[in-house]
Amino acid sequence: MVQANLLLVDDETAFCMDLQKQLQAMGLCLRAATCCREALRLLAAQDVDVVIMDMQMPEIDGIQCLRQVKQHWPEVEVILLTGHASVQSGIEGMESGAFDYCLKPIDVRELLDKVEWAAQKALINKENKTTDQDRGVAGQEE
Repeated sequence: MVQANLLLVDDETAFCMDLQKQLQAMGLCLRAATCCREALRLLAAQDVDVVIMDMQMPEIDGIQCLRQVKQHWPEVEVILLTGHASVQSGIEGMESGAFDYCLKPIDVRELLDKVEWAAQKALINKENKTTDQDRGVAGQEE
């Protein structure tokens, strides 16, 4: 498993605590937020590779939050969770920049696979961003 910093965003406290325990027991570094505003504050303050986010939250829903994450931190990958077996909401999430989505109740093995792939992609995104920045600096010096 790629070492990645994960952020779980879900307003269901019991679900959050349970999933957090399961993923931490597997050696993953995981922080949790109960709303989009809290998640955005954590993203601004800490290094995060993958966000696992519920689509149905009060105030700012998962799609709106996803759009803000991708606008400010495009290298971060987002996996959406939905308790509603709605293919349409998953498609909307993918069109808005989500890496993938999972249906609740969560199959932890399936989620782990998606986290692994998302973390690998986030690492590549960060490497590309660093390379692009280095090229920009080198180009300005010439």
